[in-house]
Amino acid sequence: MAMMRYAEALRSALREEMQRDPSVWLMGEDIAVYGGVFKVSRDLMEEFGPERVRDTPISEQTLTAMAVTAAMAGTRPVLEIMYADFLPLSIDALTNQASIYNYIWNGQVTMPFVLRTQGGGGAGAGAQHSKSLDALVAHIPGLKVVAPATAADAKGLLKAAIRDDHPVVFLEHKLLYNTRDEVPDGDHLVEIGKARIARAGSDVSIIASSKMVVDALKAADELANEGISAEV
Repeated sequence: MAMMRYAEALRSALREEMQRDPSVWLMGEDIAVYGGVFKVSRDLMEEFGPERVRDTPISEQTLTAMAVTAAMAGTRPVLEIMYADFLPLSIDALTNQASIYNYIWNGQVTMPFVLRTQGGGGAGAGAQHSKSLDALVAHIPGLKVVAPATAADAKGLLKAAIRDDHPVVFLEHKLLYNTRDEVPDGDHLVEIGKARIARAGSDVSIIASSKMVVDALKAADELANEGISAEV
């Protein structure tokens, strides 16, 4: 086990999957030279070169369509949309392309494509950089959506998402990037779609995702002081 920041765990997942599979490549706004607005992709362009870590224009609809076609062509793109606030600009490519092509062609076409983005308020980032649009993408049939709360889950879920043959929207929270957690060594994978019990309890269950898991655990501590055993 190693202590890692959430952002470091994501970078480790990207690095390991790029080393493992030459078809994995990164694209997005300011991810290459700058290393990403939250530095998740820092140093990866130097390690893997500009062909596999590509800066793009700020045009979310175009970028998502590019990632879809790259996935159909046999590569495994990981696209970063800088802020979740701009996911609505990607909706056409997500709903009319990425999420349905596998079904249109009866499984003959795979869509190994990950869209990473981050949202959430509390950081003073402004009205257009603070939204959480988790429910928007969660209601699109054919998309897998994950929102990890810990560094361990962030690494394991991102590695699993990159290996998945279906489109995955990977939602990060800006207030989690500097949180620290123990991350297992080796090829750490977390199964997509399976809940994790963060705290055992017998009286009530609190179901949460992303940063709300942190808040739910705090709430469980307060409930415990009142004699209520809460599962998270």
